[in-house]
Amino acid sequence: MFLCGRNGVYLLNYDFKTFIQRKNMGSGKWEELCKLYPEPDRLHIPLSVADMELMNAPEIIEGLKSFMDHTILGYCGPNEAYFESVINWMSTKHGFAPKKEWFVETPGVVPALAQLVKAFTEPGDGVLITPPVYYPFEGVVKNTGRELVKSQLIQNGDHYDIDFDDFEAKAKLPGTKLFIMCSPHNPLGRIWTRQELEQISRICLENGVYVISDEIHFDLIMPGHEHVSVGALDEQYVNNSVICTAPSKTFNLAGVQVSNIFIPDPEKHKKLQAARGYSSLNVFAYEACRLAYNKAGDWLSQLLIHLDSNRRRVEEFFARNVPHVKVTRLEATYLMWLDFRWMGLNDKELEKFMKEKAGWFTDEGCMFGDGGSGFERINIAMTAEVLDYMLDRLYKALKSENYI
Repeated sequence: MFLCGRNGVYLLNYDFKTFIQRKNMGSGKWEELCKLYPEPDRLHIPLSVADMELMNAPEIIEGLKSFMDHTILGYCGPNEAYFESVINWMSTKHGFAPKKEWFVETPGVVPALAQLVKAFTEPGDGVLITPPVYYPFEGVVKNTGRELVKSQLIQNGDHYDIDFDDFEAKAKLPGTKLFIMCSPHNPLGRIWTRQELEQISRICLENGVYVISDEIHFDLIMPGHEHVSVGALDEQYVNNSVICTAPSKTFNLAGVQVSNIFIPDPEKHKKLQAARGYSSLNVFAYEACRLAYNKAGDWLSQLLIHLDSNRRRVEEFFARNVPHVKVTRLEATYLMWLDFRWMGLNDKELEKFMKEKAGWFTDEGCMFGDGGSGFERINIAMTAEVLDYMLDRLYKALKSENYI
């Protein structure tokens, strides 16, 4: 398989062309699609939840098969090989080497967020977020009885910026104790620069606000861009933060349920460990993570070329066929943020059009909080053939309803 990229033609020797329809396979997003479309067309897919409609890295699949031949499925925990694989990945890819005593393994970042909020704040404390942002952030705050503090991001052409005056004012509020940061940002695909991260970290440190940095998309970086982890900042900022990572988005392993949370502050680490309701992950989680970080780096490199090609397909499609749709610049993740406000529909009307007319099951922009109304977040981690089919469905629906 060849792809034309910004710097030439690439040979992809991994399979990014095979599509498996996941109807009746336990996928929540597919079950939602099939409620309205019980027999979806051959290439009809949901565009919502952030996992990939792509084959897994063969190194992981074959490694797990071999693992099954030589293991007992009993109680387990992390071993030295696991720690080494994670530490090496962070060191070589993200510029910091977490110490073993920093580790807290959890089945997912979102469950970890809930535990972190409970461990480091009290009911009624303020937790700061920057909407529009990944919607579980708001849910975690409200469901734990904490107060939601919001500093809305500013749209600036084809990307978004932090309103630092407002952010600092919110951080200075007496009740604000915690900031949950999305880095890279979901759904906006934005990478925060080192300068921005240092400014965020300085404001939070000066005002006694602890930083939770959700970096789950940190490996999914588009060509020409670079992610900076909070873990690579000055020690004073690292010690005032918890860094949430996982191989799940990178290698399509969400169903295996493994995340690595790093807490440098020993007292805070001890406090979270004491609050946890379980002691280890499942036996496959540790091994899948180890295989991914040790064996699947080449697969990831080619995945990023494929995702970047899909990004360009989306941008070129809208520029050519529906220029009214403004596409937010994608610097990271495989999630694109599309502006449909020109249609003049409210959130319910837009959702109805997308689902019933276009067959687009997306994560509606309004789910992501302030500033999200009129937008759609779409997942582009799929084969090129499927992506073209889904874009064509939208084009035909817009045309049939006289929007274009």
